[in-house]
Amino acid sequence: MDLGLEGKKAIVTGGTRGIGRTIAELLADEGCDLGICARGEAAIGPAVAALKAKGVNATGAVVDVSDADAVMSWVEQAATALDGLDIVIANASGFGITPDAAGWRQGFEVDIMGTFHTVQAAMPHLERSDAGAILAISSVAALEFFGGARPYNSVKAALINYISNLSIELAPKGIRANTVSPGTIYFDGGVWQQRERDEPEVFKMALARNPMGRMGGPDEVAKAAVFLASPAAGFISGTNLIVDGALTQGVQY
Repeated sequence: MDLGLEGKKAIVTGGTRGIGRTIAELLADEGCDLGICARGEAAIGPAVAALKAKGVNATGAVVDVSDADAVMSWVEQAATALDGLDIVIANASGFGITPDAAGWRQGFEVDIMGTFHTVQAAMPHLERSDAGAILAISSVAALEFFGGARPYNSVKAALINYISNLSIELAPKGIRANTVSPGTIYFDGGVWQQRERDEPEVFKMALARNPMGRMGGPDEVAKAAVFLASPAAGFISGTNLIVDGALTQGVQY
């Protein structure tokens, strides 16, 4: 199926590893020009080089999305370098796994305000696009009990709410907004690989919760994300697509 991404322009926050990196690579495979950002400087150069090797225009920058001025400046710089923007993918997450005040602030500033400022900065460009799309990466932790009263769970739930309401506001402008909620996703350097090493019992319990008997891979999330962000999903907006191998127990209506 032709996703209609050839020549489109996209930005991906947290685009140098895991789900974000895989999303960027799949977008590039479809002929989409890319702007990526991440906090780690060492990973930016190789990631941009890998994207350019696929034959697309690519640019990257070191950005902490919790810094409003920095992220909004980067969006404008990326739009200039790419000659426009059609797709915004907010993937960066503060995780905020500590249940203290610092963890709650980190989660809010990165996941919520980072997404908000990215979207706000991109909006003038999306309004000029004929395929404007916003996609945010949430989590199944937003949908049911998952590890206790953690800031990560709450900010991911708020992210779904924000994007869902945004979809209604932007629909008359032809701009779509959706979220993808991954389940337990395993990749090199990811949280579940770290827990497999450092907290093997926690890892075993999490693995056992998966009805398919395995955790997912970043490519399985990225494929869903790229489809939702593409013109092929032109009548899908306001949805939260769960990619979790039937991990969540609630009935989806």
